[in-house]
Amino acid sequence: MTHHLMKSGYAALTDRINRFPQGAPPSDTLYKILNILFTEKNAALVSLLPIKPFTAEKAARIWKMKMSAARKILDDLANRAILLDIEEDGGQTYVLSPPMAGFFEFSLMRIRGDIDQKILSELFYQYLNVEEDFVKALFTEGETQLGRVFVHEPSLSSEFSLVVFDYERATEVIKTASFRGISICYCRHKMQHLDRDCGAPKEICMTFNVTAGSLIKHGPARPVSAEECLDLLQVAYDQKLVQFGSNVREEVNFICNCCGCCCEAMIAARRFGLLHPVHTTNFLPEIQEGSCTGCGQCVNVCPVDAMSLVSANNPRKPKAKKARLCEEICLGCGLCVSACQEKYITLKSRPQRVITPLNSVHLAVVMAIERGKLQNLIFDNQALFSHRAMAAILGVILRLPPVKQAMASSQVKSRYFEALIRRTNTKNKLQPNLPAL
Repeated sequence: MTHHLMKSGYAALTDRINRFPQGAPPSDTLYKILNILFTEKNAALVSLLPIKPFTAEKAARIWKMKMSAARKILDDLANRAILLDIEEDGGQTYVLSPPMAGFFEFSLMRIRGDIDQKILSELFYQYLNVEEDFVKALFTEGETQLGRVFVHEPSLSSEFSLVVFDYERATEVIKTASFRGISICYCRHKMQHLDRDCGAPKEICMTFNVTAGSLIKHGPARPVSAEECLDLLQVAYDQKLVQFGSNVREEVNFICNCCGCCCEAMIAARRFGLLHPVHTTNFLPEIQEGSCTGCGQCVNVCPVDAMSLVSANNPRKPKAKKARLCEEICLGCGLCVSACQEKYITLKSRPQRVITPLNSVHLAVVMAIERGKLQNLIFDNQALFSHRAMAAILGVILRLPPVKQAMASSQVKSRYFEALIRRTNTKNKLQPNLPAL
C-alpha cells in the first residue's frame, strides 16, 4: 500500500506536514488517516500551500485557479477543521495546523457523520499508541516541546499565589482570551471508540483566541463566556485532571484537561518521562516524610507515576509506608497536594525556573532550530515569504542565546544571516541591559 501511495497526493501531503518543526513520520497507518481526512485531490492541493498563514489570493496563484474556486476549496477545508481561517484587521488568512496539536485533534472534537470516527480512532491509536515513531518525534526531539503543564491553582499556598505569573494560571488564560471554545476531548473520544475511556468529563477541551474563533465558526467548538469556562475549569479541578496547554506566554490557543489514562501528553510523560516530553510547571511537591501516613492518595492521583510508596523504615511498624517523589519525572501539577487530606504535601519552587517561549513565533523558531528545520520556516518553496513574517522570525532568532544562534546559522548557511547575528550581538554588548527571550 505504501509503495502505491508514495506516488499520490498523500505522499506529497506527508512531505508538506514534515516541514513543520514537529512532523509526522510516514507509515501505512498515517496514509490511512490522511485518506479519511483528505480526498487525494485535496491532499495534493494542500501539499502545495505555504507553512505560514496565507490568503485566498495566494492559494489561487499557487493552484493556478480563479480565486472564487480557491476560496470555495479553502472554506470547505476550514469547515472540516483541516485548515483554520483567521480573521484579523479586516482580512482573512488560512493556515494548516500541524497534526498535533492540530487537525488530528480537530477531527474528533465533535460528533460528525461525514467520516467514520471509530475507524479513525482505531488508526490514531495505532499510530500514536502502538507505533512509536510519531510520538517520539513529537515529544522527545529537541529541548523545547509544544506543550506545558499549568499548576493546579487550588494547590497553591497563599505564599505562592503572590509569585505565580499570570501566564502560569489557566484562570488568567481564560479571563484574557479574545475567544473561548469548548469541545469534546479528542483523547477520551478516541478511547471511547476503543472501549478504553475513563469516566472523566469529555466536553471540557478548551481552545482560545484565533484558534477558538475558527473552530467556533465552523462547529468543532461551541462559544462560552469566561464565567462558564471558569466553571468547567473548576469541574476539571474537582475531577483531578491536569491542565496541559500551549507552551507560550502570550495567546495560548489550547488547554486540555488531561487524565492519566487516555490523554496523549500524559501517556507520553509516563513512557518517556526522563526525556522530558512535557514542560513542567515551576513547582515541585515537598513531602513531610516524618508525618506521612502512607495512605497512597498522592500515588493514586499522580498522572505520571512520579509518586510511589516505600518503606517508612519504622522498626515499630515494619509494614508502614511513606510517599516518595521522583523529581526527574514530576510535572509539578500539584494534584498530589490537593489529594493529601492531612496537608503533608506542599509546593515549593524548582531550583531553576522553566523558560516558556513568548509566543507562537518564538516557539516555532526555537523548535525548528532544535530539530534542524529552520530553513523550512525561512525559505518556503511554495510561496515567497513576506517581509513582515521574515522580520518576526529573524527578530526571535537574533535574541536567542549564542549557542542556539549558531545552530540556526548552520542550518540556514547564509552569510547575511550570520552578519545579522554578529551585528545584534555587538549591539547587545554595547547595551547589556537589552531584554532577552
